[in-house]
Amino acid sequence: METLQTLFNDIFSTGELVRMIFSGKRKKSLACTKVTIRPLKISGKSCFQAERTFEKKVTHENLSESEAAALAMRLVREEFKQVNIFTLSEDLQVLAAKPEKPRITTKPATKGMPTLEHNREKRRIIPEKTPCDFLVRLGVMDKDGNVIQKHYSKYRQINRYLEIVEDVFSSLPKDRTLRIIDFGCGKAYLTFALYYYLKILKERDVEIIGLDLKEDVIQFCSKIAEDLQYDGLQFLRGDIADYTADYADMVVTLHACDTATDYALINAVSWNTKVILSVPCCQHELFSQIKSEIHQPMLKHGILKDRLTEYLTDGLRGLKLEACGYDVAMIEFTSLAHTARNIMIKAVKNANAGSSRAERAQRQYEALRDFYHVNPTIDQL
Repeated sequence: METLQTLFNDIFSTGELVRMIFSGKRKKSLACTKVTIRPLKISGKSCFQAERTFEKKVTHENLSESEAAALAMRLVREEFKQVNIFTLSEDLQVLAAKPEKPRITTKPATKGMPTLEHNREKRRIIPEKTPCDFLVRLGVMDKDGNVIQKHYSKYRQINRYLEIVEDVFSSLPKDRTLRIIDFGCGKAYLTFALYYYLKILKERDVEIIGLDLKEDVIQFCSKIAEDLQYDGLQFLRGDIADYTADYADMVVTLHACDTATDYALINAVSWNTKVILSVPCCQHELFSQIKSEIHQPMLKHGILKDRLTEYLTDGLRGLKLEACGYDVAMIEFTSLAHTARNIMIKAVKNANAGSSRAERAQRQYEALRDFYHVNPTIDQL
C-alpha cells in the first residue's frame, strides 16, 4: 500500500497531473461506475475535481491536494481495481486487484494540459468593457463599458436574445433592406439591441418598427433613437390586432399578453414572414375552456391547470405554425431566475417543408385541440 500512497502523493504534488481515471468495480453492487480526478482552477485558486459517474447522474466534488491523494487511496482500496493516470511526462496504468501488490506500467505521455479555468469568460456578442451606445443610454452600462450590477440580468438577456438572432440571421433575405416589426416593444431594450446587431455589427440596411400601446413609452424610445441617430428605427403607438403592413421579414413579440401573441403570429404568417421570435405571456384564454375527464383530478388545482393551459397554448401555436410551413423550436429564452415566462417560439419559414409534414402537423393540432375541447384564437391560422 505504501507504493500506491507514495505514487499518489507525488502525482498530486508535482502539478503534472492531466487526468486520473478509476474503473473496474470491485463489487457489481457499486452504484458508481467510474471516477475521474482532474486539476482545476476556480477564481484563480488551484484544486482537484473528482467526478463520479453513475447510471443516471454525474456528481462533482472539489478537493485539496491532500484530500485528492486520500480519496485516490480509498478508491483503490475499496471501490476500483484499475487506475489510468495521464501526466505531462508519462502515462501510467495501475492494476490493483490486490492493492498491497499493485502492477504499475508506464509509457510516454499522450495528453497535454487542457485549460484549468472553471469560470472561463463567456464570449458575448456585446462584450463587457466596451461601451455600447444604446446600453449606455438605457443605463445598462456606464460610459466606460462596465455593466451596472443591478442591470446584469438584463445585459445577459440582451446577449442571449442576440445569440438567437444570430442563429436565424442566415434565414433572412440577403438582397434587400430588412423590415422587422417588434410587437409590444415596451422600453425596447431588445429592439435597440436588434437594430445595433443588424445595422452596426452586420452592416445590413434595416427598417425596424417598435409597436406599443403606451404613448409615454413610444416618446421615450423615439427620443433615444433620434439622439443615437438610429435612422432605421421607428416607434409607433398601436394595437397588435389592428396593425396592418404589406410584409415583414422578421416579427418579434416578447411578452405580449394572452391573445396578443396570437394576433402577432397571425399577422406574421399572413405576411409570409421568414423568421418569427415570440415569447408568450399570460396565456389565460384556454383556462376557462379546457375540459378533460382523465385530467380532471389534476385540473381541480388552479396552479396546475394554469401551467397546463400555458403549455397547451404554446404547443398548439407551434403545431399551427408547422402546418403553415415553418420549422418550429421551443427554446429557453432566459433564465427562470429572471422571469418565469422564458419559453420562446422560434419559427423559421421552410420553403422545402413539404405538404405531408404540414398536413401531419394540422392533424396533430386538431387532435390536441379536440381532446381538450378548446377553441384557441390561433385557430384563425
